[in-house]
Amino acid sequence: MELSTDAVGARLDRPGAGLLVDLDGTLVRSEEAHQGAFRVYFASRGWEVADDVVREFSGRRAHEVFASMTGPWGDEDPHALTRSVIDVLRGMDVQLTPVEGAARLLSACVTSGLPVSVVTSAGRTWTRAALRSLGVDDGVIGMVTAEDYTHGKPDPEPFRRGAELLGLPPGGLVALEDAPAGIASARAAGVGHVVGVTTTHAAHVLVTAGADDTAVDLTILADLVEGRGHTYLHGKVPDHT
Repeated sequence: MELSTDAVGARLDRPGAGLLVDLDGTLVRSEEAHQGAFRVYFASRGWEVADDVVREFSGRRAHEVFASMTGPWGDEDPHALTRSVIDVLRGMDVQLTPVEGAARLLSACVTSGLPVSVVTSAGRTWTRAALRSLGVDDGVIGMVTAEDYTHGKPDPEPFRRGAELLGLPPGGLVALEDAPAGIASARAAGVGHVVGVTTTHAAHVLVTAGADDTAVDLTILADLVEGRGHTYLHGKVPDHT
């Protein structure tokens, strides 16, 4: 189903409103690069890994996928495997392309005072670099990264920590996600409204995973926040390291 601007707009006008936003695939178009790094690493090991298995890593911490899925990696250390894939990614000439409306949305949140935090399976270094590519200086908005929780998406812990970071009940928040694992995480954490962004998965996949509605990019959401016409006095910018 398409994004219900009335429903999201009304939610953003309530006390306790805020956004929890995924990073890869939601704010920046980086999933192709990530999947490419997995394929390059697997090929370097002589492993034949089907594309549907590679897609299982989408939106999740890689070491948890390695540990939970049967594959040619056998009993190898999942953390060591993840570091090897990250090394491949660092060696690639990755040009981060913003999802349409992403920079405007984050800027509007900062300007209006709407509480916002990124909730991602990526590490802190990658997250900071991606946000800087969107014109967001370090420390301006909240970040929940792979280092900040014990159990990753689809477990509710990442989005629960995002709500805690904002100091707001999850039921009043809106989550933006492009991956089924992230949508499941937000839903299980009790986030009030979940928007699936169809940059990496079809709308019906995201709705099946639990999205309330979908959007092709972030332009409509940026319009909504820019158009509120007031400052969110009930929110705060969280302090984090």
